[in-house]
Order: sequence, then C-alpha cells, then structure tokens
Amino acid sequence: MFKKFLITIVSISASVAVLIDGYLMFFKHDQSQETAQSQATAASDTESESSTTTSSSTSSSNSTMKDGTYTGKSTSTEWGDVQVKITVASGKITQITVLKHPTGGKSDEINSRSLPTYKQEALAAQSANINQVSGATETYKGFTGSLQSAWPRS
Repeated sequence: MFKKFLITIVSISASVAVLIDGYLMFFKHDQSQETAQSQATAASDTESESSTTTSSSTSSSNSTMKDGTYTGKSTSTEWGDVQVKITVASGKITQITVLKHPTGGKSDEINSRSLPTYKQEALAAQSANINQVSGATETYKGFTGSLQSAWPRS
C-alpha cells in the first residue's frame, strides 16, 4: 500500500515538473521574443525623437565594435565543442553563424531548438547575456563562451 502511494506521489511530481519545463520552454520563449520586439520598437521611437542621442550612441557603438567577421574560440562542453562566427556591420552584430556544435543522438534534437533561440536572443540583445533554454545547459555554456571570445575589441 505504501509503495503504491509513494509511486503515485513520484508520478505526480514528475508530471508537474514536465508541465513546468514545457511552459518555460514554449511560453517563456514567446514572451522573451515579444519583450525584445517591444524594446526594439521603444528604441526606434526614442531614436526618431532625438537625432543627437542617436548619433552619439552610434559613434559609441562604432568605437566598441569594429566592423568585420570574427570567429570565436571553440568552447568545450560535456557533449562536444561549440564555435560561432559573428558578423559586425555599422557597429552592430548582424549575423551569428554556428560553425561547430555537438551532433548525434539527443544533441541533434536539443541543438535544433536551442541554437536558433540563442542566436536570435544574442542578436536582439547585442550581447552574450541571453536566457538559457531549459534542457540545453551545455549548449548554452558553449554558445555564450564562444560568442564572448568572438566579441570584437576596439
């Protein structure tokens, strides 16, 4: 009797954990995209109101990020290496290309959903300071590590 009760409690706990993980993976991702889009809209509204602010922020962006293509160091993770290449134009990162990532088995599934998210968030944030996708911790470590090493220095 006690075993059945214990198994029921464990099953319910596992179901709740799966539901929370699913919520975070799908709904939290959509909210972060909406937040990034609303921040971009607010930034463009601010730029149109004040051309002086825009030109000073553009010049400071250009002084910190030199245009070009930069390849990050290959960052080792538990499941394999991750390496990215970034393209900077007009002082902003315009493209992120994943050159290397773990493949085979579960890695294919994890990376097919997490890497596009990581690229999109890094482009929106213009930073390696991005949210982690649930279940893709090692890919996150590799992606952000390689991205940080690719960052152009003035």
